Formats: sequence, structure tokens, C-alpha cells
Amino acid sequence: MRKIDVACIVDDDPIYIFATRKIMKMAGFCNSFLVFHNGKEALDNLQAIIKSGSQVPDIILLDLNMPIMDGWQFLDEFVKVQHDKVITIYIVTSSIDPDDIKRAKSYEMVNNYVIKPVTEKKLQEILHDFQAS
Repeated sequence: MRKIDVACIVDDDPIYIFATRKIMKMAGFCNSFLVFHNGKEALDNLQAIIKSGSQVPDIILLDLNMPIMDGWQFLDEFVKVQHDKVITIYIVTSSIDPDDIKRAKSYEMVNNYVIKPVTEKKLQEILHDFQAS
């Protein structure tokens, strides 16, 4: 079974990050992961990573509600970043607002909208989607 090489978590909640990393390890989800605590930090670092060509993530688990730069602002800027690798984004949020779900579907890079908390079953579904693509 093919694993995700690099997964990226963009979220400001340290408890969520801790739990998700632990579940990722238990599920054999990925070989490595990157963690950024807001959209600005993620955007700046991912641009540098893409430019250097090293450790470009296969998927990004993106929260919407963060300080400094939220998930929507990140998406609006990240779609402008030129890159050769296909990077799939999953919105992972506590928002159940239908407008957020509809808006997320308007971004071509966004594969799915996941309501927190992330479970091992949900990660297995993401992994299955990744392997099928």
C-alpha cells in the first residue's frame, strides 16, 4: 500500500496537532509531516519548499479559523503559487456552516471538507483517495 510521503498540517490548535500527528503515526498515514501554526507561516514556508523542490507535501490538512492568516486567505494566496507537484488540500475544521462547505468546493485544489476531530477512519479514507488518484 502506497503511503503519503509528506503531509502538512496547518492549524493553530496544539492539542489538535498533537492528536492528529499521533493518529497519523498509528494509521501509517505518511512518511513525514510538516506543521505550520497559521496560514502566513504555511504560505511563506511552502513557497520556499516548493522553490527548493524538497519536501513538497502531497496533501495539506488546512484549518479555516486561525490567527494572522486564516485558511481562506491562505487558499486565496496559495492558488497563485506556481508548482509542478499536485498538492491536494483537505479543509479540516470545526465549522459546519453550509456557506463554508460551498465555498471550499469552489477551490479546485480542495479535495474534501472534513469536520473535526480527525479520526483514524477518516485518515484511512484520505489515504485511499490519495492512492486512487
